[in-house]
Amino acid sequence: MDEVLEIEQLRDVTMNDPQLMREILGALVDDTSRQIELLEAAIRQGDSKLCMRLAHYSKGACVNVGANRAAGVFKRIERSAAEGEFSECAQSLAGLAQQLEELRSAAQSL
Repeated sequence: MDEVLEIEQLRDVTMNDPQLMREILGALVDDTSRQIELLEAAIRQGDSKLCMRLAHYSKGACVNVGANRAAGVFKRIERSAAEGEFSECAQSLAGLAQQLEELRSAAQSL
């Protein structure tokens, strides 16, 4: 699961429609950016249940379209939140901005 984008997964989901692929990736990047803001607040508040729920939601969205690296980060956040390791959650979250930029670039190149 170390590819930024598993293009075959995205093609399967979109029936290989390039416009739909761009739209879905764009929506994923936008939604994930909002989720990151909510996750940051949940981490600051030490709310493990909210962290886990937000990370789980975002992980699922990423997996559905083949955004594997981002999904892996959300999985780590979910696991760390379950253990109350909020500093690890924050560290993992910090790397997501780069993942989103790479997904945005992938969308533009489709």
